[in-house]
Amino acid sequence: MLDARTIDALFPADLPEPAHWEQRYPPRDLPAGAQVTRLAPSPTGFVHIGGIYAGLINREVAHRSGGRYLVRVEDTDRSRQVDGASAQFDRAFDYFGLAADDAAAIGDYGPFLQSARQEIYLSYVRELLRTGLGYLCFATPEELADARRRQEEAKVPTGYYGDWAIWRNADAEDVAAKLAEGAPYVVRFRSPAVPGARRAFTDAIRGRLEHEDNRNDVVVLKSSDSALRLPTYHFAHVVDDHLMRVGLVIRGEEWISSVPVHLQLFEALGFEPPHYAHIAPLMKQIAGGKRKLSKRKDPESTVDFYLGEGYPAEAVLYYLRGLANGRLAELPLAEALQEPIRLEECGVAGPLVDLVKLESISADHIATLSSEQIFDAVRTWAVAYDADLVPVLDAEPALALASLDVERVAVDNPRKDLRKWADFRSTYGFFFPQLFTPVAAGDERLGGLDTDLVRAFAKDFAAQYEELDAPQAWFDQIRMLAAQHGFAPTPKEFKKNPDAYPGSIREASQLVRVALTGSTRSPDLFAVARALGRAEVLRRVGALSGS
Repeated sequence: MLDARTIDALFPADLPEPAHWEQRYPPRDLPAGAQVTRLAPSPTGFVHIGGIYAGLINREVAHRSGGRYLVRVEDTDRSRQVDGASAQFDRAFDYFGLAADDAAAIGDYGPFLQSARQEIYLSYVRELLRTGLGYLCFATPEELADARRRQEEAKVPTGYYGDWAIWRNADAEDVAAKLAEGAPYVVRFRSPAVPGARRAFTDAIRGRLEHEDNRNDVVVLKSSDSALRLPTYHFAHVVDDHLMRVGLVIRGEEWISSVPVHLQLFEALGFEPPHYAHIAPLMKQIAGGKRKLSKRKDPESTVDFYLGEGYPAEAVLYYLRGLANGRLAELPLAEALQEPIRLEECGVAGPLVDLVKLESISADHIATLSSEQIFDAVRTWAVAYDADLVPVLDAEPALALASLDVERVAVDNPRKDLRKWADFRSTYGFFFPQLFTPVAAGDERLGGLDTDLVRAFAKDFAAQYEELDAPQAWFDQIRMLAAQHGFAPTPKEFKKNPDAYPGSIREASQLVRVALTGSTRSPDLFAVARALGRAEVLRRVGALSGS
């Protein structure tokens, strides 16, 4: 073991003692039973929807207990950072209302960016070395690779432990000699585990779990030849959870195997360990089974997919809450958003993400909103994701509201064809002259009607058109015109003698529908015409007639 003077010389002379940080971050003054939780994303990639799922549960549990919810960016792995990832964190958490309680960069228990907490970690690494629970390791990458090869050949567990830990029990003179020659080193934790040891803990979701204890002397401080001396994730998060006074760690089940080393580090540093709750990952149905939702394979895995498509945040949150606790999926949206998520009701099997189900939920939710609320939401979404739509909406706000009112206002079953904000252009775009391409005679959407008949019908429709208030009276205009141009009065009559007619009233109505909407399917034709107004109706029908 190195003497205290040699150890202290490895660190800045003015490095505070751990007692300084304990005083700087005292236990929180919270009610009994209050939980402090944290979401800890890493900027090595963009936010997975599973991160929103975990953040939702963390925030819910903290707030229901009268505690605090934190977001701590764990950026110690500098080599794998992705440009723009941190900015995406902010977009995602703001959109879904999952911003941290300590929103400021510092806050009482910040900073919340690990790379800004280097001095704190160094104080505790030095303490590990002083107590002999940490040691310097000068093993080269070549030596580590050779040891791994020999372990594999001997069919023993790989890792840096026991006799394979060549610097674990090195003589102080050998260590001093390496330091004198300037050899790079890492600091490793001296694992207390003996071969075959087991470690048990109680998980708030899964109950009692038991695993093989950690035998490896894990690295806690990265190489001394790096410009920024940062700890590894394992060490940094232990120090941070302690000083931020996190009492409940809710995270993905992939971290279960790391619990033994984390508990060892808490014990070595004299910290009370938190409780753990490991949630199951979100899954995707595939042929023959299911697998984890993958950032690499599944576009719906990333948060930007949901923001880009414009799924309302409330609908996504409702859906995710139902995945966490099945009983919430059976409640109306507004009620489910107020009901608590209970850890004991979280399943251990990964819930399936079903976009069809989410779109149905989203459509139901949007159908409850006012036209003004939808307009505002679509415009806000378009500013970020469909810039060309913004001036159209700004130029025609009255038309936009009128189009949104069609089959939604004063009806028992409002239309539900708007599932997300990105659908607005395809669903409602035909209402706007700037987005609509007039239809010409001969277009295949007209069902093969003779072009001369189409032009004549359209010309007469425009010449005789009246903007009437009564739906039936308005539709009678089409009915009378259809009779004048030889259409059968009913589909049944046409079916009885198809050679006698060019079509029935159905085909005549479809002609007008395609002229006004560009589609063979649309909302109520009378309501569409009223929203468009007389001048636009005549312009579109005129294009069909060729005038």
